[in-house]
Amino acid sequence: MEIFVQGFKEGLYLIWQLDEEILQVTLLSLQVSLTALILSAIIGIPSGAALALKNIPGKRIILNIIYTLMGLPPVLAGLLVYLFLTYRGPLGEYQLLFTPTAMVIAQVLLAAPIVCGLTARAVMALNQEVYDTAATLGASRRQAARTIIRESRIGIVAALSTALGRVIAEVGAVMLVGGNIRWSTRVLTTSIVLETRMGNFSTAIAIGIILLTISFLINMFILTLEKRTFRYDNTIQIT
Repeated sequence: MEIFVQGFKEGLYLIWQLDEEILQVTLLSLQVSLTALILSAIIGIPSGAALALKNIPGKRIILNIIYTLMGLPPVLAGLLVYLFLTYRGPLGEYQLLFTPTAMVIAQVLLAAPIVCGLTARAVMALNQEVYDTAATLGASRRQAARTIIRESRIGIVAALSTALGRVIAEVGAVMLVGGNIRWSTRVLTTSIVLETRMGNFSTAIAIGIILLTISFLINMFILTLEKRTFRYDNTIQIT
């Protein structure tokens, strides 16, 4: 129990002292994870909604592939990105391996299927019911589709929160394609692994506390944004 108390105290101390290395690692973690989350949202939300709303050939197979990729092992994702970015790979000429960009690509590969799959499920759950209601009220096909997506926002927010948890806590892929290079590609999760291997358990716990705090604050922001959107829509409907 003492090691957890010591880790908590050390975490507060690191935050209070604004340790330069911890600050750099924290900012890089935020940069990589939030960039990957935003890109995953840009890719996943429209594609998930389109899969749910449109009847396209092979739709069931495509959805099954996406659902399978939702459980893609991080090390496998990292290996695939590594093979593409290594100097012998298709993108080797861009020299992206062992850079934050490579880490973002790996995290997008993990998060985009989650956003896409959960968005598709959320939209499909309301598809027919909301579409029929909107059509009864005289909405066009496009207006009905927009209504379905808007009414599915709680599920979409859940998709984003799940994807955030996936990327911000990821270790294997970012270590493989980033290299865990000090002052360059070291993030909070890889720092925890490093400190644990060195036997610095209190420091590892301290960094873990910082990671959990960041995740908590980002999720709180996402949920607050969703609540404000919900209240705004209700105000419009009442007006």
